[in-house]
Amino acid sequence: MFNNDEILETINMIDKENLDIRTITMGISLIDCMDSDIHKSCEKIYNKIYRYAKDLVKVGNDLQKTYGIPIINKRVSVTPISMLLGASKGDPILYAKTLDKVAKDIGIDFIGGYSALVQKGFSAGDLELINSIPQALASTERLCSSVNVGSTKAGINLDAVKIMGHVIKESANLTKDNNSIGAGKLVVFCNAVEDNPFMAGAFHGVGEADVVINVGVSGPGVVRAALAKLEKNAPISLVADTIKKTAFKITRMGQLIGTEASKRLGVPFGIVDLSLAPTPAIGDSVAHILEEIGLESCGAYGTTACLAMLNDAVKKGGVMASSRVGGLSGAFIPVSEDAGMIAATKRGSLTLEKLEAMTAVCSVGLDMVVIPGDTSEEVISGIIADEAAIGMINSKTTAVRIIPAVGKNEGDELNFGGLLGCGPIMKINTFKPDTFINRGGQIPAPLQSLKN
Repeated sequence: MFNNDEILETINMIDKENLDIRTITMGISLIDCMDSDIHKSCEKIYNKIYRYAKDLVKVGNDLQKTYGIPIINKRVSVTPISMLLGASKGDPILYAKTLDKVAKDIGIDFIGGYSALVQKGFSAGDLELINSIPQALASTERLCSSVNVGSTKAGINLDAVKIMGHVIKESANLTKDNNSIGAGKLVVFCNAVEDNPFMAGAFHGVGEADVVINVGVSGPGVVRAALAKLEKNAPISLVADTIKKTAFKITRMGQLIGTEASKRLGVPFGIVDLSLAPTPAIGDSVAHILEEIGLESCGAYGTTACLAMLNDAVKKGGVMASSRVGGLSGAFIPVSEDAGMIAATKRGSLTLEKLEAMTAVCSVGLDMVVIPGDTSEEVISGIIADEAAIGMINSKTTAVRIIPAVGKNEGDELNFGGLLGCGPIMKINTFKPDTFINRGGQIPAPLQSLKN
């Protein structure tokens, strides 16, 4: 039960501190849509997604009106399409356009799952789908794509890492007239999770139920506001405890919305992803939380330690508020989507190397990082390899969503608008990793993989 003070506190969080439900994502299995005829397979896909998700936007809007809680995005994630392509062996762009069409027809914001899982090698359909990603993203509006190139259990597929350097570069080139947005809808993972509700990396894992509802919460502004009430000399243990208690309140709201959405749609409730997902809005920044803890600017020495504590406290507080916590869960650090990260980059305190260090303790990895458009494919692959290694060794999810800004150089800015914000083009190390990347093969799984 909620008492009056808690209700008033929640209203204040929504009105003044940017608290929201970032996404309701319906995960839909397409395993039963496989067919040797790709046209029949596409028809089955459209019909199944439409049947289950046609009321997703309406239910989201109704819940927003009922509870007064903003629900920013309504999304769908599906089985990695490379699995269906292995059965149909047709033109993968047909799948891309089918997914985009049904997304438009049901009115959702994004659909994810134009994906391949190749951490240990390529199976039928994987290479065809990966090579089609640039064209698929250039010819659609709401489609998102992801590729998992490594895991703690399997090691890192260096052949896939090399290919993805080219795919990212080509995705940016084909959408250069639209701020190279193709690369902004593409994520390269290590240790990808099967129940992630956040785009662009969401897909519906093969271990999931046929259809589920997953919810992603937000609330960096709420955490920062709670910390601002503490004395500047408050012990760090009290800071951590304050974050925990705040994360509990945020996650409880996500549990409520997820449960109600599940009932109204007649679909099982999956998980709450209790991540702190920032936006460009003032006061809705993970970087500003770190600065509230005591840093002059995000990127200063001590940033990684503060982020580690924040991530851990968010998980500890959130897990007590929900019957099912999953997804990525923790703190996101997407540069272009976080006003504090943007400011820190512009003032020179936040560099790509510091961001990489921070990814060792945050929920994801190098996210929405904009780099010069003439960056070589091999350098991009080297960045992917480094992030995958951090994830593999630390048994955590890491990812790269990096955007080569075609025609722009270090110091320029790429403005996406909306939730994607604007990205200062960051300085990168241009020394070549070409010989390493071109070796190919499999980086062996680490000793941590031998847990059976």
